[in-house]
Amino acid sequence: MKIWQVFLVLVLCFFFYLTAVFVKEANRTAEGGENPYSEQAAASAAAAGEDTAQGAEQEPAGPAAGSIAAWTENLNILWVILASFLVFFMQLGFMLVEAGFTRSKNVVNIAMKNIMDFAVGSIAFFAVGFGLMWGLDRCGFCGTRYFLPTSSDVSSVNAELGWTFFLFQTVFCATAATIVSGAMAERTKFTSYLIYSLVISAVIYPIFGAWTWGGGWLAKLGFHDFAGSTVVHSVGGWLALAGAVTLGPRVGKYSADGRVNAIPGHNILLGALGVLFLWFGWFGFNPGSTLSVTPQIGYIAVTTNLAAAAGAVAAMVLASVIYGSCDATMTLNGILAGLVAITAGCDVVSPLGSILIGGMAGCLVIAALLFIDRVLKIDDPVGAVSVHAVCGTFGTICVGLFAADGTGLFYGGGTKLLITQLIGAGTAFAWALGIGFVMFQIIRATVGLRVTRHEELRGLDIEEHGMQGYPNFDTWTTV
Repeated sequence: MKIWQVFLVLVLCFFFYLTAVFVKEANRTAEGGENPYSEQAAASAAAAGEDTAQGAEQEPAGPAAGSIAAWTENLNILWVILASFLVFFMQLGFMLVEAGFTRSKNVVNIAMKNIMDFAVGSIAFFAVGFGLMWGLDRCGFCGTRYFLPTSSDVSSVNAELGWTFFLFQTVFCATAATIVSGAMAERTKFTSYLIYSLVISAVIYPIFGAWTWGGGWLAKLGFHDFAGSTVVHSVGGWLALAGAVTLGPRVGKYSADGRVNAIPGHNILLGALGVLFLWFGWFGFNPGSTLSVTPQIGYIAVTTNLAAAAGAVAAMVLASVIYGSCDATMTLNGILAGLVAITAGCDVVSPLGSILIGGMAGCLVIAALLFIDRVLKIDDPVGAVSVHAVCGTFGTICVGLFAADGTGLFYGGGTKLLITQLIGAGTAFAWALGIGFVMFQIIRATVGLRVTRHEELRGLDIEEHGMQGYPNFDTWTTV
């Protein structure tokens, strides 16, 4: 027996053990026993502003109360702005992953896309997106106020955080927009990319955000997406699918006889570094979504980390079974799959649940990658659709199963939350994929979406930007 086969057996035994422990934990809660995560559920409720009467009675009165309140408010602002910086740092991670997983003749183009989608998206979100997302009034579809917001506008949305809250929402919007870049890499016109990044940041992402985080109809149904498995990742992933289908595959990706040709990335080390940066940034993405300094931050960081680790292990083992070796790209995508999947329920699932969710996502992402590439014949150079759309949807649905606060199906909560999660995930699919196809078709029919065959073969660095990322090397290839 080979070493990797022994390792596979050990890993499977370990996951079976974790599953058995999880089932025991869930059954105990479902049967009316002590819920070990009841305190965590209370913390989640408190973070949402549902203060108890007892808590109100214990607050100190007089000048000391004002000092404590001011100190707490400033600490919350500091935490959220640091979390915003961590989420912004994820732009670097996305850039390195995309650059490493694609060819060297396009690295300047990829760098420019990831820089400019944040620049364009920041202005678009400030001018239009923030109002559409957070300005719900009489119109239940989208916001109708807070465009080009002032200090009073952002304070009306979040009085404690103010502009810090606006910055946090901006970096989340940028994440949704930049997901699309990887699936459409190496053959998209740069100007067209800027156009659809603007539309995503100004309209598509904010409107769905209004339905969920902005207090819209999905929020009223009880849809739970704590940090954005669906709001950010699935929306970005389904838009990426619409773009990749409209654009078509890269030259040489599929032969006339239907054969799939691998187009390897030029620097897996860059890709690995990007994934680690993303993992690091996720500690701002998920814990930062508390919007306050509470013990819940540590809990969310733990569930986030465990899911990423489980995704890595599961993807590496499954890749070893399929390919006979520990494939690095599959393992790296397994990490991202675990992170995306846990983002919706990181505040309510147990640590055991996060391991199971991350492990299943690590396997799911490989199945999705192979299905999209070999069966659907859709060219997605970095696996953005599999990681963000598929695993984001999966993670959102898992909240209805694994929520350890008593609302999840496995914890005796019935199917109410599960049905709500399915409705939310399905709405994101229909909205992002439908509006995405319309947007990309309009762009293709007007300014054009794809570069010429000659420009693609020569490389977008030279053709779109007039320079090379590696000027001392000949990077012009024919495939």
